[in-house]
Amino acid sequence: MKRKLMSALLTTAMVSGIFAAVSVTVSAEGEKQKLTVTFKDDGQGENHPWYVWINSTYENWELKDQYELEIAPITGSESDYYTKVALQLADANTCPDVVFEDTFQLPNDVSAGYLANLDSYLADYEAWNDGTYYDSMKAGSIAADGAVYGVPFCTDTRGIWYNKEIFKQAGLPEEWQPENWQDILDACAAIKENVPDVIPFWCNSGVATGEATSMQTYEMLLYGTGEKLVDDDGKWIVKSQAIQDVLQFISDIYTNGYGPSLSLVLNGQATNTARREYLPQQKLAILMDGAWISSNWTENGAAPWADYQSIMGFAAMPKQNGGGTVTMSGGWTLSVPEASDEKDAAFSFIKEMMEPPVYTQSVIAQGNIVTRADAAEDEEYNAQPFKAEGTALLEGAFFRPQNEQYSVVTTYIQSMVESVVSGGTPEDAMAQYASDVTRTVGEENVVEK
Repeated sequence: MKRKLMSALLTTAMVSGIFAAVSVTVSAEGEKQKLTVTFKDDGQGENHPWYVWINSTYENWELKDQYELEIAPITGSESDYYTKVALQLADANTCPDVVFEDTFQLPNDVSAGYLANLDSYLADYEAWNDGTYYDSMKAGSIAADGAVYGVPFCTDTRGIWYNKEIFKQAGLPEEWQPENWQDILDACAAIKENVPDVIPFWCNSGVATGEATSMQTYEMLLYGTGEKLVDDDGKWIVKSQAIQDVLQFISDIYTNGYGPSLSLVLNGQATNTARREYLPQQKLAILMDGAWISSNWTENGAAPWADYQSIMGFAAMPKQNGGGTVTMSGGWTLSVPEASDEKDAAFSFIKEMMEPPVYTQSVIAQGNIVTRADAAEDEEYNAQPFKAEGTALLEGAFFRPQNEQYSVVTTYIQSMVESVVSGGTPEDAMAQYASDVTRTVGEENVVEK
């Protein structure tokens, strides 16, 4: 028993990342069992929405008298966390009991045998079966075998944030909706010429920003060409005119001096730098990012900004040549690891976490979109600035492929983007991507167009 407790403490000290893990250990006889919660802290500490949510859930939990809560926030990058949590889930001695799972990682973790099938628990979960959860959101937690491996608690959309005051100085419309990629490049050119002391455009651009580079930059652009990562036969598209066009657009941003310096954008803090420093300080005109980032600017956010509602605008990302807009959506689930020996208590805690109003308040603080219909009717939730604009994009949203190989392919996407940002040619970057993906998934699983 002491060895198990020590193992849990060592895990708390070692693991870092975006999942949040809840591990249950048994302390000395006669004492409460311990519920340890570990999650990625981006610097907010006890003000982090997940920290507050977990604490509030515990106060209402019916098993509170049996479990002692220990919250152990960890600071770490996405990439580091995904790697270290996989190691934790694979070891029964360090495995937690509840994991905050990014839906893109879910297929890979299911394939590895890390996550528990929740069908038997969900069969008796009334809210799951009476239409309270949106069916589209439930689908993101279903694996290839048709079983459910997590309870979804949030989703999101992506678009283009822009500073209306900078746009006015540049002679651009304060109510802006670009029709195609060229409109974005033209706006950048006007900003560079007329407001030279600000960065015209910022998008996640390297390996250090991990999945944000893959999803919020590359895939937002790729899906706007009409092409996807995987074709209708399930084969990875590794060479195409669409891929080259995406890389050329990214190259144009940097070769024309529209983007930030490489020292700013090619490090793990780039997203926070853009969201919490350069936008509030009005040193950045356009940011391609998630609809949720306005939560940083609220009174209790990481970078309070009193005037953000009037200064910032949020536009939909246009398709390459017009004819509509595009967004990528993701989300998070609360999952139970297969190696957990406390599955009943873990699922009980998950159900409590998902109960409004505590759940709704947490999603509001996160700046995300709820997965429960009753929470979506909350007056405070609907009153959030930019919530309507972000939610409206869901209708035409694309999701990453539910393919267990994605978690590896995405790292090649990040390297491909960084290669172009660092001065490489789109042709060379695409060729390396094709080689990397083919080597990993096999020639029979790739296609060129």
